[in-house]
Amino acid sequence: MDDKVTRRDFIKAGTALTAGAVLGTVTASAKSYGRILGANDRLNFAIIGLRSRGWAHLSSIAGSDNTLVTHLCDVDRREMDRMLPEAQKLFDHTPVLEKDIRILLEDRDIDVITIATPEHWHAPMAIMGLQAGKHVYLEKPSSHNQHEGELLIEAQKKYGKLIQMGNQQRSSAHTIDVIRRIHDGLIGRPYFGKAWYANTRGSIGTGKAVPVPDYLDWELWQGPAPRRPYRDNIHPYNWHWFWHWGTGETLNNGTHEVDVCRWALDAGWPEKVTASGGRYHYRDDWEFYDTLVTSFEYADKMITWEGLSCQGKLYYDRGRGAMIHGSEGSVLIDRNGYIIFDYANKVVEEFNVNDASATMDLRGDGPLTTVHFQNMINAIRNGGQLHSPIWDGNISVTMLLHSNIAWKTGRALNIDPKTGRITGDKEAQALCRREYEKGWEPRV
Repeated sequence: MDDKVTRRDFIKAGTALTAGAVLGTVTASAKSYGRILGANDRLNFAIIGLRSRGWAHLSSIAGSDNTLVTHLCDVDRREMDRMLPEAQKLFDHTPVLEKDIRILLEDRDIDVITIATPEHWHAPMAIMGLQAGKHVYLEKPSSHNQHEGELLIEAQKKYGKLIQMGNQQRSSAHTIDVIRRIHDGLIGRPYFGKAWYANTRGSIGTGKAVPVPDYLDWELWQGPAPRRPYRDNIHPYNWHWFWHWGTGETLNNGTHEVDVCRWALDAGWPEKVTASGGRYHYRDDWEFYDTLVTSFEYADKMITWEGLSCQGKLYYDRGRGAMIHGSEGSVLIDRNGYIIFDYANKVVEEFNVNDASATMDLRGDGPLTTVHFQNMINAIRNGGQLHSPIWDGNISVTMLLHSNIAWKTGRALNIDPKTGRITGDKEAQALCRREYEKGWEPRV
């Protein structure tokens, strides 16, 4: 039996072996020795998508015990060049650089892939990872459309590996605590969750077709999406605002706080979804709204989200957050703490993390991402429970995908609360899937 298979078998079995038996011939510095001890349960990670959230993945993996980043993957050569020195410094190890996910997944020594790519790649790549025997840490949104989310759940059940969705506030200790108290009657019967997000994004202008830069593999960047010419206002970030690749601000940022509301209200699929808004601030290539108010209605409760992409006025002195209203009081929850109000609007309790990075937690060193990774690592090693398993995270994502469809069609959507599927609207139902480039269709 070769070393790779032996190590993987011992991860599964939890059997203790010496580092030398597992790793073979390894020259260890003092810095790396701690990672080699007990290496039979070391987890090897490949980070895919290295800009922005990829840096948070790198630092969070480094902040977890007995882990190693063995591979870095991006279709933009510049991003691999930027991250490589930091990965070498953090792990005292040189990761393999690979731009093609298909080649990377052939390496049997990788235990976990983390995905922080453009959103049209999320579900297809995660399914490919599961099929290759890898666990998956998947940034939100977990899918570009509802059908992909359903495929993800099917694939996770079929292949048996774990998928943790990157809604990292699910691992926040103070959020876990206050939501437990809400469930125990802190504010009586909770029935309304109001979520919001505000930013001051600039215009993306009017793009023009230009030659593909020599540092970018545009073919691989597009992957499962039908082919389009390269334009100068898409990569590396503005793809968020095009239907072909992105899902708009609701999925880019609304997922987090809508998920907190759904969690606090102990809510599953809604019965009705409405959305109103538009692209008001600028006139440019941006295809989604920059201003949106969307509602999710249940038989006995309701969730709303208000998104302002270009008008950054704060609510409650916060650019993002969730207010949970109940029959006996309210609770404001964000990544930095919570405030509890009684029925007369008097503050009765307040808690602050006092860590600025807890609020933004985008590029790196964010504590919530680290504990979310640690939760997944514990689940892999010890069989513990994920804080955001894909079957649950998919509900929040799909609700917001429905919000986009409600906005695009200009009408309310009726949802089957048992299946989460749109009923009685063929046009809206058709928007729950997408076309794929031939040969790239995700299949379970």
